[in-house]
Amino acid sequence: MEFKDYYKIMGVSRDATQDEIKRAYRKLARKYHPDVSKEPDAEEKFKQLGEAYEVLKDPEKRAAYDRLGANWKAGQEFHPPPDWDAGFEFHGGGFTGAESADFSDFFESLFGGGFRQAGGARGGFHARGQDTHAKVLIDLEDAYHGAVRQITLQSPRLDPGGHVVTRQRTLKVNIPKGVREGQRIRLAGQGSPGVGQGPAGDLYLEIAFKPHSLYRVEGKDVYLELPVTPWEAALGGRVKVPTPGGVLDLKIPAGSNTGRKMRLKGKGIPAREPGDFYVELKVMTPPAENDAQKALYRQMAEQFHYNPRSALGV
Repeated sequence: MEFKDYYKIMGVSRDATQDEIKRAYRKLARKYHPDVSKEPDAEEKFKQLGEAYEVLKDPEKRAAYDRLGANWKAGQEFHPPPDWDAGFEFHGGGFTGAESADFSDFFESLFGGGFRQAGGARGGFHARGQDTHAKVLIDLEDAYHGAVRQITLQSPRLDPGGHVVTRQRTLKVNIPKGVREGQRIRLAGQGSPGVGQGPAGDLYLEIAFKPHSLYRVEGKDVYLELPVTPWEAALGGRVKVPTPGGVLDLKIPAGSNTGRKMRLKGKGIPAREPGDFYVELKVMTPPAENDAQKALYRQMAEQFHYNPRSALGV
């Protein structure tokens, strides 16, 4: 997927005001409109222009796009960084008359999810404020035990000069035990202010887990790659296993190999129907660091008539 430099497409600087972006769009739209332009690639340029303007005219989309940084080049291979939009508060509200199908895969990869969620502003002199949305990262251990955390969110707005700036706010959030990735926590009245005497909207926090050095998560299930010694794998035995809920004892069956998977039922993320905890064995060979250890390996080679490559025909 190719990176799109929306500022280059519109011919404006990264610090352009919203008025400058609007004027640039109107000028280029007249130049490349397929109904009037004689340019051979007018239709494609007009489509790219529309996509760039869809992002840069919207302070929220523009601020999110700017988070990617200025070091990307147009046409460069691009994949969104993991959780690049975490902690970013936005209103959603669709594509303002445009559908994501009209735009590139690059646009869809950035704005095809949460930014599509419509807000809740409604008409009338007294109107309820819009709902806002943000993805937040929590520790996996918080899902096991529950926690109260301070979470800082960034919300874009326009300053008096028409530039996009972000403001921060910090909220105390109760993380419920058993929450899973992708679930949303609703904070009533923490969205946008209402109009007149209308109530404020709500804030919805979408949960994602921070990368963990030990575990990976799939739904309610949690996985651990557990290193074991050759003698533990060959002879079996009991070993200690860390889990987000505490250390457990695990029986290693004799004759185990790397890749063997064992399930600890109900030891995944807690819930009414808790997930499972899976241990995947990885047999680790200790290095031979002295003559005695090397001699032991040579003795094993003589004692074991074992060829792990026999199934390969070699």
